[in-house]
This record gives sequence, C-alpha cells and structure tokens, in this order.
Amino acid sequence: MAWKDVFSYVRAVAANKGVAKGAARVDDGVPMGARIGSVVQIQVSPLIRAQGNGSLVRMPEAGDTRILAVSQIRLEPATELYRLYLDKGDDDARETFLQVFSGDDGKVADILYCTQLARVIPETAEDQDAYTGVAGYGLGDAGYTLWRDQLADMLDAPTLAAVFGDADRVDYTRDAGSAGAQFVAPFKGRETRIDDAAGEHGLRQEMYFMPYVRRLADGTPEYLVITTEIVESVDGDAGRRGIHVDFVIGIPMEPERIVIQ
Repeated sequence: MAWKDVFSYVRAVAANKGVAKGAARVDDGVPMGARIGSVVQIQVSPLIRAQGNGSLVRMPEAGDTRILAVSQIRLEPATELYRLYLDKGDDDARETFLQVFSGDDGKVADILYCTQLARVIPETAEDQDAYTGVAGYGLGDAGYTLWRDQLADMLDAPTLAAVFGDADRVDYTRDAGSAGAQFVAPFKGRETRIDDAAGEHGLRQEMYFMPYVRRLADGTPEYLVITTEIVESVDGDAGRRGIHVDFVIGIPMEPERIVIQ
C-alpha cells in the first residue's frame, strides 16, 4: 500500500473517476488482512505472563476488539511499519495498537502489542530539541530511566510493586545503533492514519521515533517506544496542528496468537 497522502488520494479518485463520497475503500493492502472495522482476537497469555514478570503493559480492555483505525509509518531511509489501532487515544491518551513490520516478501516479521503509558507536551524550544534529537541528546541517548515517583500517580500500589519491587527505577537500553554510542539520532518519518474506510477522517504527522528495551524477570523483552509526534493535519485540515511525546509499552507477539476477521 503506497499512501503518500490518503486524503489527496481519495479526492483524486472521486474527481477523476466519479466515485461517490465514501464509496471507495482506502484500507486495502494492510498486513494480516486487517481493515477498519475488523474484529481482532488476541491470545492474552503472553501479556498475562509479561505482567506477572513486572511489565507495564496494559491488558486489552473489553472494547479493544475492533480495529478503529489503521496507519502506515514511513521511517527514513526505507522502513515501513503499520499500526492497527484498537483505541486511538485521541481523547484520553490511552492508545492501544498492534505495530506490524513485514519483510520484503510481504510476510509479517514482527508484531508488538502496544499500550500507551503517558503523553507529555514539550513546552519549550529546548524540550522540543531534546525530544527530536536535534540537540544531540535526549531522544536517542544510550538509555532511558522510568522512576517510581514519576509513575506513582498513574499506577496503583500492586502494579508499582510488581514493576519496581524494592527499587526506585527501571532502566531501558536503546535498541538501535552501536551499543557503545552515547547518542544515536532517532528515526524520522511520517505516519498517515485513516479512521474510516473512505479516508475522510484521520491524521498525518511527522515522527521522531526511538525504541528502548529491558528484559523482564523471565527474559521477555519489554519495549519502551518513545515517539515525538508533530501533527501536520487532522481530517485533511492543516490548521489543526500540535506536538506531543508518547511513551508506549510494547510486548512482542507471535502472529499465530492474533486472529483478524
């Protein structure tokens, strides 16, 4: 699927071929046969095991059974990811999605089940430079630490105890570049998300993206994906802009544990 600009594409189809508004689907070609409105069944045993070993990942909620939006992320120089949103998080910053990477042969090579931990707004130019890596530090540093005090207002006592034990911090290591490098520039790209099959609603945003990882008690990798998102348009309206930084927890999932219908 080659989405340069879903909204422009839909308008062009309508203008050139006389397609009625809302009649053309633009969610074809998504990995795993996913489409907006598809029902998703997830075997949750890997998530239960991860939580039992101190993961910050959230379990799927009762309403997280249908794909509400799909997106394509193009990272420079030539990497494509797809996100299948079970919760877009637009209103409550509680995104839930499957992040899918397919190899050159089109087969699914990697799936992360992801839940949003937090969203922050970089309020100064210095903060923005750090979260985009422009400053030469910040997003892209060799490690990232989450502190118990930072999450004390977000997590209940049993979850805090499961995650931190007697410690006051959990440490993640950058999962990109040379292990010895103190700083690696974050990946840069764009995400185009469509929220309906006709492509009339959705958003387009520039992204600065870096994955960090730690090993849980049983050896399972838990990813902390930090993404600075600069919204360029919403529903095709370039006047609706903004910037925020999302902290997302991801647990690897085997494709056979996910059924999409």
